[in-house]
Amino acid sequence: MNRGRRPYSRSLRTYWGWFVVVALLVIQWFMYPPIPGPPPLPTGKEVLTEGVHRVRRVVDGDTLLMQSGARVRLEGVDTPETVRENWPVEPWGPEASAFTKEFIQRANNNVKLSFGDDRLDKHGRYLAFVWDGDKMLNEELVRAGLARARLGWHFSSALKRRLRLAEDDAKRAKRGIWSDTIPKPSGIRP
Repeated sequence: MNRGRRPYSRSLRTYWGWFVVVALLVIQWFMYPPIPGPPPLPTGKEVLTEGVHRVRRVVDGDTLLMQSGARVRLEGVDTPETVRENWPVEPWGPEASAFTKEFIQRANNNVKLSFGDDRLDKHGRYLAFVWDGDKMLNEELVRAGLARARLGWHFSSALKRRLRLAEDDAKRAKRGIWSDTIPKPSGIRP
């Protein structure tokens, strides 16, 4: 007579094994929830495609309002703040806004947009590279020392290289935000 384990102990071990696997999966789900995808593209007239679009107005150095009503945030750059609520106007912010306005005016308010891998930011603004012929506004702002290159996003390595070189050039020449002079701050926006 076999006095070993009883026949049901093997199936009990199997059930406990499955229980542990399921429990680990549930714990992992709560510790590492799924990453949400990008926000959906706006519907209707706000959907922007690559190509030429008309700019209604410049919001600040790195944000444009298009004729369609869509907002465009310049990809790969960050200019000092000028219109953020309850935030002081940052040094070189007004100069960045003026530079962007001048660029848009030279293009007669018609610019070409191109996009990286991410179409929208977390605020629902389009992320774009803005062109007038072969001049890229994003790169020109950085080269003038009026924006920092932000290379941690998903866009082409060739454009990242252009922005990095433009920033290196501005730093070497001590232009704008890289200079030793700081323009007077303009207070806090309402």
